[in-house]
Amino acid sequence: MQSLTQRLANPTRFMELSRTVLPWVAAGAALFIATAMYLVFFVAPPDYQQGETVKIMYIHVPSAWLAMMGYSIVAISSFGLLVFRHPLADVSAKAAAPIGAAFTLAALITGSLWGKPMWGTYWVWDARLTSMLILFFLYLGLIALRSSLEDESLAGKLTAVLALVGVAILPVIKFSVDWWNTLHQPSTGFTSTVDPSMRTPLLIAAVGFTLLFVALHLKAMQTEIVRRRVKTMRLAQVERDERLFSAGAE
Repeated sequence: MQSLTQRLANPTRFMELSRTVLPWVAAGAALFIATAMYLVFFVAPPDYQQGETVKIMYIHVPSAWLAMMGYSIVAISSFGLLVFRHPLADVSAKAAAPIGAAFTLAALITGSLWGKPMWGTYWVWDARLTSMLILFFLYLGLIALRSSLEDESLAGKLTAVLALVGVAILPVIKFSVDWWNTLHQPSTGFTSTVDPSMRTPLLIAAVGFTLLFVALHLKAMQTEIVRRRVKTMRLAQVERDERLFSAGAE
């Protein structure tokens, strides 16, 4: 009996399943995000120190979480390509990289906007901020390396190696506030340090943005599969035309 991973190795089966799942995931993302934003702007109170500025947290925290989750997906997919030769592993890695880069940029921008009233400046070379910036550059490096190579098989393998090397940045980001004396606040303890009036919308926002990431990832994978199929068909057509031309010339 085939496992789910083995069944999804067939691009046609993946396309069928993803077409069924995607609308529900997208609807769930819209519902959770809309609910979170309502709670953020009409229910959640301002912080006693940060005031209304604390509302940036509801976008910043999910974005930072998804920045790391996105790179984890790229790394796991890259491992699947290099070790197991899974047919869709490279598709998953390629699709996840731009989405992860977008969430990393969102985390950096919202963090800077949040830092200005708290620290008096948009940017400091804090360990957490600097490691997040390195993650963003890693994403850009993966995207640039892949786009610079015509051979998709070679591009997939090289970007997979780079992705696995770069995964070392994830524990640095996670534990930077514990390892060094930084301006950035420690990781949020949902069960102890956040009041329920703020915790609930934050958790709902995290679920909503995670579902949004999943929806974007599925759609990007669908697009990449179609693109590769079209490319294969075009190459096959070119080969047929060349054979016909050669036969006619003889």
